[in-house]
Amino acid sequence: MSLPHILVLPGLPELAAEQLKAGAWVLHPPQAVGSPPAGAPIVGLVASGGTAVPNSLIDALSDLKIIAVHGVGYDRVDVAHARSRGVVVTNTPDVLSADVADLALALTLSTLRRLPAAERWLRAGDWAAGGKFPLARSATGLRYGVLGLGRIGREIARRLEPFAGELAYHSRKPVADVAWRHAPDPVALAASVDVLIVAVPGGPATKGLVDARVLEALGPDGVLINIARGEVVDEEALIAALAEGRLGGAGLDVFAREPNVPQALLDSDRCVLAPHIGSATVEARTAMAALMIANLEAALAGEAAPTPVA
Repeated sequence: MSLPHILVLPGLPELAAEQLKAGAWVLHPPQAVGSPPAGAPIVGLVASGGTAVPNSLIDALSDLKIIAVHGVGYDRVDVAHARSRGVVVTNTPDVLSADVADLALALTLSTLRRLPAAERWLRAGDWAAGGKFPLARSATGLRYGVLGLGRIGREIARRLEPFAGELAYHSRKPVADVAWRHAPDPVALAASVDVLIVAVPGGPATKGLVDARVLEALGPDGVLINIARGEVVDEEALIAALAEGRLGGAGLDVFAREPNVPQALLDSDRCVLAPHIGSATVEARTAMAALMIANLEAALAGEAAPTPVA
């Protein structure tokens, strides 16, 4: 019996690629982005959450059974189109939620307490020279808002709960089993909190969701944290709000045109920036790869995949 052929798109983390190599299948890198290898009966396709899977590629792979996304976000895949071709799309939820939530908390605390700026100041010798680092803000007692109360949003809220003065959220409808206050829309949520943490899925429905109106509502002392997708935030509006003092600070793990980060954000001493590392722990990436492989194995055996996208 011949081994199944799997097409691996660029961007798959190294740890996942190594785990995939141990499987009983033939792996193919794309000849070019969006191009399948000639003559290979590709039955599975693997992509990172940030890699686009063109419909033209799905159409070109007549034997394709599964698109296994290594990540919780699957907005780079046209799920409806894949389904129309009889292709299941899977992702890797839950196993990375805790680590992404941890990073959201780390960004929140680092931004409020200005930790990167403080470290640069210390390393530059300013402390030894007798200088005094500017005062930062206390994290305890502030009003926190979580935009998007899915798996990751809930984990973020649970981490904030012990020291938050108030905790609110916005989702399309109120969540029945939580005690936190539901805000009717993103602007109302931003206007009622000191720190707004973005945890919504990516895709057309949320592109530009955090726009100039939301940033204006958050105000000159407000802080924005984004661990979702870069395009959820209007980046130009964010840059303008920071430059003009209409926003207090931002902690960002994601950007609109990754890996390119606007110079204005790099230059801002009120920003804490990370290179999209929400799930970048050995534990999370190992679990993500294992779940991705479990989805592949099930689908290619004609069984139900553990985590198909809804």
